[in-house]
Amino acid sequence: MSKVSKKSLIATAMVGALALAGSNIAAADALTDLQKAEAKIFKQSAKSQAKINSIYEQTQDLLAEYRNTVDEADVLRGYNDHVQRMVNDQKANVASLQKQIDSIDEFKQGVVPLMYKMIDTLETFIKLDVPMNIDRRKARVENLRAVMDDSNVTTSEQFRLVLEAYEIEAGYGTIFDAYQGEIDLGGRTLTADFVHMGRIAFVAQSLDAKHSWLWNNNTRAWEELGDEYLKPVTDAIRMARKQLPMDLTKLPVFAAGAK
Repeated sequence: MSKVSKKSLIATAMVGALALAGSNIAAADALTDLQKAEAKIFKQSAKSQAKINSIYEQTQDLLAEYRNTVDEADVLRGYNDHVQRMVNDQKANVASLQKQIDSIDEFKQGVVPLMYKMIDTLETFIKLDVPMNIDRRKARVENLRAVMDDSNVTTSEQFRLVLEAYEIEAGYGTIFDAYQGEIDLGGRTLTADFVHMGRIAFVAQSLDAKHSWLWNNNTRAWEELGDEYLKPVTDAIRMARKQLPMDLTKLPVFAAGAK
């Protein structure tokens, strides 16, 4: 074998060193590339994780919003059911009121003619009755007729006034009362004191207490009383006005069936 010169060995060593150096450089480059790739992967992974976290948070928010919406829907559904029940009840009330209004209209059609008949009957009764407070009673009938023609007065108020007039007329049968007025003696008119005990006795006396009269409802005229009735009539007038305590007194009364 031929001998290799030292220069050749040195050259060979240098080539080997260069080759090793080149190998080391290539390995370093590969490591760097690997590190870069890993860094890139980590970076992308971090971005992906951030997106996942963001999506998760959004999902949680949407879930919470959904639950709130469901809860609110349940509350609103319950409230709507309550309102619907109220509306149904109001509709039933409106229907009932309309039915009552319709019945009132029908009632008016029957009660209005009835009231006119009642007023006519009351007027006839007053004309035939003992004429105590006759002017006031006639004025009450005229007022009723005026009320019936007044469109501002409701039917119920008209009916109430008619019934009230009947009650007042019924009350005259139990009242012990005295008042002052004009007496028509068939040709002359005098101012006199009147007193009546219900419808049993109706008498009058002149203001000087010298004449007394008894109303005869059969003849529809006044009849003068004897002097024995002057004091009893005076006492009755004073008792009715509470100027004397209530006591027995003698007043003339027509017997049943007397002419």
